[in-house]
Amino acid sequence: MRHHIDVLGLLHMVWGTFGVLSGISLAILATGTHAALTVAGSIGAGPRAAVWLLGVTAVLMMVFGAAWFATGRRLRRLEVQGRQAALALAIANLLVIPFGTALGIYTFWVLLNNDARSAFGWPTRGISA
Repeated sequence: MRHHIDVLGLLHMVWGTFGVLSGISLAILATGTHAALTVAGSIGAGPRAAVWLLGVTAVLMMVFGAAWFATGRRLRRLEVQGRQAALALAIANLLVIPFGTALGIYTFWVLLNNDARSAFGWPTRGISA
């Protein structure tokens, strides 16, 4: 199970890197759009809202990307907070079709396993005699 936890941590780190890079590219797009609209002199309510939407989305993607990356590092170190964060972020991942959904399902499969629970210091679940 340790191998699956390491792979899961690596996948979270890759997913977080993609999130941060996507956020940076959206921030560049928002900045360029704002500059182009300012030069053209047509910065009305609609274009301003579009620039704000791009900017807010960029910040959210960078924040969540950093959270996924940090979660991946914590998973690889077998920190309890990493397991808890990965399970919480897996719920949000289920909505990101298709790769996020696959990562979310894999996260649940790995981290809710008794071997993984014991690796993180949690008591195992099962039928007691």
